[in-house]
Amino acid sequence: MSLRRILSAVATLAATAAMVTVGTTTSQAAAPAPACDYPAWHAGQSYVAGDIVRYTDGNLYLAVHDNPGYDPVISHWYWDPYDCDGDTTPPDPSEFVVSQAQFDQMFPSRNSFYTYSGLTTAMSDFPAFANTGSDTVRGQEAAAFLANVHHETGGLRYIVEQNENNYPHYCDQGRSYGCPAGQAAYYGRGPIQLSWNFNYKAAGDALGINLLHDPWQVQNNAAVSWKTALWYWSTQSGPGTMTGHHAMVNGYGFGETIRSINGALECDGGNPGQVQSRVDNYQRFTRILGVPTGGNLYC
Repeated sequence: MSLRRILSAVATLAATAAMVTVGTTTSQAAAPAPACDYPAWHAGQSYVAGDIVRYTDGNLYLAVHDNPGYDPVISHWYWDPYDCDGDTTPPDPSEFVVSQAQFDQMFPSRNSFYTYSGLTTAMSDFPAFANTGSDTVRGQEAAAFLANVHHETGGLRYIVEQNENNYPHYCDQGRSYGCPAGQAAYYGRGPIQLSWNFNYKAAGDALGINLLHDPWQVQNNAAVSWKTALWYWSTQSGPGTMTGHHAMVNGYGFGETIRSINGALECDGGNPGQVQSRVDNYQRFTRILGVPTGGNLYC
């Protein structure tokens, strides 16, 4: 047999081996699925743009900016959700468990600054918010967050803290970065009334926004305002032992969300009237969303 015929036969055999016969149908073998075996994320480990990690929730995240190990669920500025085909998949705002009509029902007298679109835009930075667990858990978390927001802002009527005498109080000059925007610049703003220079710095660092030098963004930009509230809810335990997000998705109850926001002043009998106000909001909002309240409503 000539060399040409030998090579032709080898090629034919190789092509045949690449075919898969199922029943009477012959088809090309499927290409292997893209590898999804990415390393686990570690807090404090430096990442560069392009790195892909598997977070503790089992989902993949792509670093879109260099960062020193920020939590992937904190900021879309540093991380994007990632799938095995290389596509980013931010949550679809249309899937938010609270509709525009329900939001309007919850906040009938809200300031026009607090738009529904501002909230859903901010949610893209926090894909786990109201998007974790069963439909019931998702609804309970949304109701809990918005119930606390209602209490903090008088039903979304107030963008900034109303008692201006408190404004100079929120500057901790003992921090190395001080209060570059001014002694009285870090008063409460936004849906959860972000206050103190160290909170503005931490929120700004996480979100990729210079809030330490320009805290007024929280009262001038609806999306930024909502992002600071979701940042606190998703990442800060405050005077409590867990974040509001953790409390709701892991069954600790609404009372623990109160503790994380203002527990030092309200919980353990500190101000039962304020606690009751928050609980009343939560019960009303869960009825609107058609989900049970769950237990442990009080702190």
